Amino acid sequence: MSGLGLGREAQEAAAVAAALERRRQRELQRQSRVFNAWLRTIGVDKDALDAQVKDRKIQEAAKKARNEELANEFKQNDKIMCMLEERQKYVIRNINKAVSDFQKNFQKPETRREFDLSDPQALKKDRPARLSDNDPRYDLHDKNRIELDRKTMEQQRTEEETHRAVCAATKEFNRSQAAELAERKKLEKHQKMKDDMDEISSLLQGDLLSENPEQAISSFGRHRVITDRWKGMNQDQLMAIRSSQQQQVLEKLRLKEEERRRDAEWDRQSIQAARAQLILERHQQRQSWERCRALDSINAELSQEQKSKNIYLKEEEYSNVPTSQYFAQFNTTSR
Repeated sequence: MSGLGLGREAQEAAAVAAALERRRQRELQRQSRVFNAWLRTIGVDKDALDAQVKDRKIQEAAKKARNEELANEFKQNDKIMCMLEERQKYVIRNINKAVSDFQKNFQKPETRREFDLSDPQALKKDRPARLSDNDPRYDLHDKNRIELDRKTMEQQRTEEETHRAVCAATKEFNRSQAAELAERKKLEKHQKMKDDMDEISSLLQGDLLSENPEQAISSFGRHRVITDRWKGMNQDQLMAIRSSQQQQVLEKLRLKEEERRRDAEWDRQSIQAARAQLILERHQQRQSWERCRALDSINAELSQEQKSKNIYLKEEEYSNVPTSQYFAQFNTTSR
């Protein structure tokens, strides 16, 4: 049992020693990072930065591969487009050739409806105007000409009768229009003379020439007048205006007297306020002077106390000066 106990104690001691060693190694690694001036200045994790740089290079390589793949795809698409364009040109060329062959074989010029207008053999194919004196076409031409002359004479006679009828109707219409115009002018002249007489009578009997004061009143109220119709004020209106002006003069004098009394009262109050302000300023100056004297006394007492305290600190509190051994105990661990 004692051997087992010693073995367990040895294992525990070894485990503790191993733990202390690991802790010491970690502390040494931490001190190497903390006391390294270059790492402490930049303040970054170099391993993390290296990992970021590696990831960025991997991303750039992947992006470059993707761009190359896209470029190859674009080249392939360009080749396909070129092949499709060549195929389309070939198809169009074959279609045009087929159309040309169809027109040459099945749409010849002599099969067209209007070919006789541009047929180079038209004169050779055409019949002569007259074969002989007994040509039946010539006997039919004479009959047609005689019938045409007869119809022309009948049409000319009909047109002459129509023209005469139109002339007679026009003369009758013009005669009636002239009579109607003369009658209308006569009525208009009579009406104009009547309107002129009515206007003259209205002006003679109207408000303008009779100088009626009511005709100058505006439609916006009796207090307003129409300037081009107003003939001036009467005596009552003039007396009312003069009375109003006198009242205005008296009111203006009253207002000036009130303003003079108000200014005098304002000056009196201003003088009293200035006197009170002067007394208040003198009182405040006296209080300020007394406070300054009290403050100077308090500062003198505080200065004396501060001097006594400095002498005590210099002779009693700060008599023990630290040596270099005191400062050497700092920065010995990373904690």
